[in-house]
Amino acid sequence: MFFREKSGAVSWLLVCLGNPGIKYKNTRHNVGFHAADALEKRCGAKFDRLKCRALTGSVTLGGEKVLVMKPQTMMNLSGQAVQEAARFYKVPPERVLVICDDVSLSVGHMRLRTGGSAGGHNGLKDIIQRLGSSDFPRIKIGVGEKPRPEYDLADWVLGRPTQKEWETIEAVIQRALDAAECLIEEGADKAMSRYNN
Repeated sequence: MFFREKSGAVSWLLVCLGNPGIKYKNTRHNVGFHAADALEKRCGAKFDRLKCRALTGSVTLGGEKVLVMKPQTMMNLSGQAVQEAARFYKVPPERVLVICDDVSLSVGHMRLRTGGSAGGHNGLKDIIQRLGSSDFPRIKIGVGEKPRPEYDLADWVLGRPTQKEWETIEAVIQRALDAAECLIEEGADKAMSRYNN
């Protein structure tokens, strides 16, 4: 169950990746921001406090105080915000949970992992570099592969899904939020067993 929380020590960071600004609002690369927006609606919170180069707010997930972050640095520099918040709140990498898009997953799919490479995702790459570790959990939400090999990847991730695709992605986002809570409350093994598809 999700609750708003106003006091107490932060024990987790939930980092929802995207690019700030109207220009990027409904692009594939902003799926993480959409997850934060869905969480706001679900728990009646607001993630609008500018702190550590991110729009932030806190909620309780799985009995833990969680700082939700929407980095405002542009995607490729997301690690700046994460590094600052992790240092300030003394949160280790294994308690930094990232939600982001993934072009290697079909629309309608998601994958939860406890670590690994950036897989070509520049936001994850910067977080890995600045945390000095790839051992942090991440939930990747599929936005589909580019249609042709010669199609520019940047154009693809900064493009907009169709209305039908968005409806599917929004449903996956709800599942991703459930998976995030399960991971925090019951651990990664339980969450991966229950939510990976």
